Amino acid sequence: MANIDVQQVLTGMVGAAEGVFGEKWPAIKDFAEAEFEKLAKTFAQIETLELSGQITEGEASVLFEMQKNTTRAVMLTLEGMSLLLVEGAINAALAVVKDTINTALGFTLL
Repeated sequence: MANIDVQQVLTGMVGAAEGVFGEKWPAIKDFAEAEFEKLAKTFAQIETLELSGQITEGEASVLFEMQKNTTRAVMLTLEGMSLLLVEGAINAALAVVKDTINTALGFTLL
C-alpha cells in the first residue's frame, strides 16, 4: 500500500475547491485550507490505523464522515456560503483525491 502524502492530498483538494468557490475563495480560503488539511490528516490517520489492524473499513467510513461533516459545518458558518456551494466544493475536492486515497487504503472509502 502507498503512504498517503498529506501535503499532496491537501494541495489537490484545495485546488479543486478553489475552482468551485470562484470569487468567494478569498472569503473562505483560510477556513477551507484548514478544514481540508484536517481531512487530509484524517485520511493518513485512517491509513495508519487500518495498516495496524486498529480500525475496520466500517469504522474508517464513520471517522471520515465525521470529519467531512465538520468540514461542511465550518464552511457553512461563513456568510454567503450556501449548502450547494459548499457541497460542490467538498465533492470536487474529494473527487481529485479519490483514487489516491482508495488505492492507499486498499478499500473504497471515497
